[in-house]
Amino acid sequence: MPETPPSLPSLLVLDRLDSHRPTKFDLAASAQEMARIAKDLGLLGLAKLRFAGEIAPKGAQSWQVRATLGATATQACVVTLAPVKTRIDQQVTRRYVPEAQMPTTSPDSETELDDETDPIPDQIDLWDVAAEALALALPDYPKATEAPQDGQVFGPKGVAPMTDEEARPFAALAALKSKMTPDG
Repeated sequence: MPETPPSLPSLLVLDRLDSHRPTKFDLAASAQEMARIAKDLGLLGLAKLRFAGEIAPKGAQSWQVRATLGATATQACVVTLAPVKTRIDQQVTRRYVPEAQMPTTSPDSETELDDETDPIPDQIDLWDVAAEALALALPDYPKATEAPQDGQVFGPKGVAPMTDEEARPFAALAALKSKMTPDG
């Protein structure tokens, strides 16, 4: 059976960590910590939040966090506002490098932003890392199973509303073609 890493405080001061080997962590959020993160992320609720892994030195000046994030989040349905529960089990990797080694982008560059690399701080709050990873893993538009799944049709009184199908770019051409063909 693998050894459970010791519980560490969530705030890690990098100068105090062993610079030659990984430091393991296994954090289970308290009710207060889950309430704070849920409020910060605009969630209806958060349960079973756990963040476990290690922070290891990478080279002479960089650090890397590799961890597993587990949580059950409750969001409001974008259609009905009914609660929608989502289970998140996510692998998380964050690299902390000196400012000079940060990836650079310019408006003319086609390089995507690297959401795993940050400038090296003096300390890392593991709950902040977990909250950011959770925010990125949550569904953007959660829908309850009872929410209408097909397109909605709206329009002013007395006017035939446009459907999603009619709004497609070539729908008008297809309709015109069907009128012009003898079979249509």
